[in-house]
This record gives sequence, C-alpha cells and structure tokens, in this order.
Amino acid sequence: MHILILGGTAEARALADLLHTDARVTSSLAGRVAAPRLPAGEVRIGGFGGVDGLVEWIGGHAVDAVIDATHPFAGRISFNAARAAATAHVPLLALRRPGWVPVEGDDWREVPSLEDAARALTGLGDRVFLTTGRMGLAAFADRPEWFLVRSVDAPEAPLPARAEILLDRGPFALDGERELLRRHRIDVVVTKDSGGAATAPKLRAAREAGLPVVVVRRPPVPTGVPVATDPEEAAAWVLGRGETQTRFW
Repeated sequence: MHILILGGTAEARALADLLHTDARVTSSLAGRVAAPRLPAGEVRIGGFGGVDGLVEWIGGHAVDAVIDATHPFAGRISFNAARAAATAHVPLLALRRPGWVPVEGDDWREVPSLEDAARALTGLGDRVFLTTGRMGLAAFADRPEWFLVRSVDAPEAPLPARAEILLDRGPFALDGERELLRRHRIDVVVTKDSGGAATAPKLRAAREAGLPVVVVRRPPVPTGVPVATDPEEAAAWVLGRGETQTRFW
C-alpha cells in the first residue's frame, strides 16, 4: 500500500509513525515552515500545482489512499484533495483534531474570518496577543492597537503598524502563557480554532485573567469526506481497508 499524507501537523507525523512499518508512506509538506519536524517515511516538500498536479502525482506514484492531515485552516489544499481524490478514484480521509469548546468563565467572540476578527477588536482594549500564525496578518495592518504577534517563522508584510514579533513554537506551558499575558499587559487574545493541546494553554490563561478571546471559526471539511479525529482512528481506517481488499477502492 502507498499512502499519501498531506501533512505538516503533529497528527500527520503521528499517523506516519503508526503506518510506515506496514505501508509505504509519503508525507507531503507545504514548505511554509523553514525547519519543519520531519515525519517517518518518505517526505516531499512543496505544492502539487493544483488539482491537476495532485491527480498526476497520485497516478504517477501508485497512491492507494490519501489522508488530508493538514492544518484545520489550510482550506484550499483540502478542497483540492477532495477533487483530486475523486478524479483519481482513490479514497480520501480527513484527519482533524477536534476544535476547542468554551467552558464556564470563557469570554469568547467567535467570528468567521480574520477580517471579522480585526473588526471585533474595537472596544476590547489596546494590547492584543495575536496568535493566528504568520499568514493573513494584512487583515490587522490598519488596526490602531498594539500587537504581540507570535508565529513559528517571521511573518511577512503588511503587518500592524504597532507590533512586536515573538518567534516561538509550541507546545506552550500554562505558566509561560500566564507570564506572557502579564508581562505584555495583554487586553485581548486573537486565535484561530486550531484545536489540540499544544496551544490551548493560552485559552486557560486568558480565562483566568478575565480577558476576551476572539476566536476565528475553522472552515468545514469538504462535503462527503469522512473524518477521523485522531491518528489512531485514521490508521485503523487505512489498515482495515488494506486487510480486506487488494486495493482500496
């Protein structure tokens, strides 16, 4: 079996670890992170050239199934994967960590986009902890607030006029997040609903400090694509099909 994992997430790496001894696994990384953590098995870096390029790669490398384990906000590749898998007649599974759920004491303002998140900042305070990654920061470029922008790699312009850049990679500890909010006198936190435990401590730290959190809702998985919520479930889907069929579909 040859499994193509569209990766770049911790779940994608864990899935590759689970599968690579029983199947040929190729993990595809977008190449947007300068020093990515590489998974087990084969690795390719860079885009496919759209749907047609992905269809060609699937056929040319005898791929038996595709796992979309990209970031929950990597919407374009997810829809390209759905179209390509349907065209190439190979099964597709989306691996998505569950989203975050507010608990008692949270003050969340849920919005559908980064642009809406920027508009939602009005009246919430002057010092913003912006944790949406290095992409899409142009949505905040015209805001008057001061921003602490945290990302793995240096963000590209345009940026908010008043901004401090903090380059760091999770997982983040609760004590560290508490201290960060205190030291920078943060009034409001902005995040995407990426889910998972690695970056969740900022939500508890904000709750404890009584801070509002603007949460950008994640885009939906393409219609008709089955979803696994953890690497073990995705591995069972792959290996179960491999045990019962010579080819998947």
